[in-house]
Amino acid sequence: MKIVHITPHLGGGVGKAHASLCAASPANCEHHYVLLEEARDHRYVDQIRMAGARVTLGETPQQLHDLMAGADIVQFEWWNHPLMCGLLAGPPLPAMRSVFWSHVSGVCAPFIPAALIEAADRFVFTSACSRQAPNLAGSEAGSPQRTDVINSGFCHPEAVTDGALESGKGGISYLGTVDFTKMSPAMMQVIDRLEADNVALDVWGGVHDNSPVHTAIAAMKHPERFRLRGHSADPADALSRTSVFMYLLQPFHFGTAENALIEAMSLGCAPLVFANPCELAIVRDGETGFVASSADHAVELLSWMLDNPDEVHRIGANARAEVCALKTPERSIAAFQALWTEAMQKPKRTPDFAPALGATPRDWYDTLNGGKLSADDDTSQASQAASKGSLAHFKAYFPDLDRPQ
Repeated sequence: MKIVHITPHLGGGVGKAHASLCAASPANCEHHYVLLEEARDHRYVDQIRMAGARVTLGETPQQLHDLMAGADIVQFEWWNHPLMCGLLAGPPLPAMRSVFWSHVSGVCAPFIPAALIEAADRFVFTSACSRQAPNLAGSEAGSPQRTDVINSGFCHPEAVTDGALESGKGGISYLGTVDFTKMSPAMMQVIDRLEADNVALDVWGGVHDNSPVHTAIAAMKHPERFRLRGHSADPADALSRTSVFMYLLQPFHFGTAENALIEAMSLGCAPLVFANPCELAIVRDGETGFVASSADHAVELLSWMLDNPDEVHRIGANARAEVCALKTPERSIAAFQALWTEAMQKPKRTPDFAPALGATPRDWYDTLNGGKLSADDDTSQASQAASKGSLAHFKAYFPDLDRPQ
């Protein structure tokens, strides 16, 4: 079975997921990854190649057309990247069996157009929370009849090979994106308000010199409690002294599988999260972690966790057992293999994805963000840097985006 994956790149969570899946993939599946832009981080590209998959970049339109036409399955690794929109809404595509795997939840912007789900042969979410998206309410598009859910966040490899691996050192940590596009400012507020002495939060992840995160830290009463540790390539080592994984995210974040959260749980850390749809699909309150309804509630829960280390250890053990049983690349690749095999029973057809996105780059951006925005709109999406599907990102590839047609 020949699977051609079309993806903007293989960095971050999508690269990490596919590196794990390729390592677990059976020999009868041949994977070819076609990148739409140059890889900035080759770590996962190298791992994917070492697992036996092919990775290429820079195909001409005709070469890309031929690759898709010759594949048994064409899988689009979907998120709101301008180059993916340009491909889907551009010149006609060949007949194919199309599968989409979404790496954004769609619960908040960027949304997943219902018409895109309907145009695909099969659409796969990475979290069941995607079915709660407001633009899918009352539509058949997000139903189990039209979509599948296959996880892309996996337990840490050491968690399933080392039975003695566990947390319990009493520390509090965060690992992930250190930016207010995802991390909530409540992280500072909660750790700052604790009455306990000698308490601190170790924050693992890169942060830019001009990031507003630095301003927020400086405004804390106890700025020394928010300890920036920088990027770590080894989550197991970074979290080795962690009992509490404080993972308080913005309500509008677009994550789904949450690799960092899954890995922390698999390493025996008890998570503290907000009641966002994505996190609620992963953490069971009082059983595999704790769910806060507000910053005040998070302060209350974290104080209790620090006062009850034995209970926190028990919750961490529950989290580890559940994640190691359910969140594995073997389970996900088996689900994909079943889905691809079923799709193979149907003939190829010529898809038309353009109507789901619109006619112009501005239409694509507006469609994915829930409506028209002015060029100077100061929303969380429009004000971002030229990355992650922001308005500036679209303009970087399509400079005439705001020019009247």
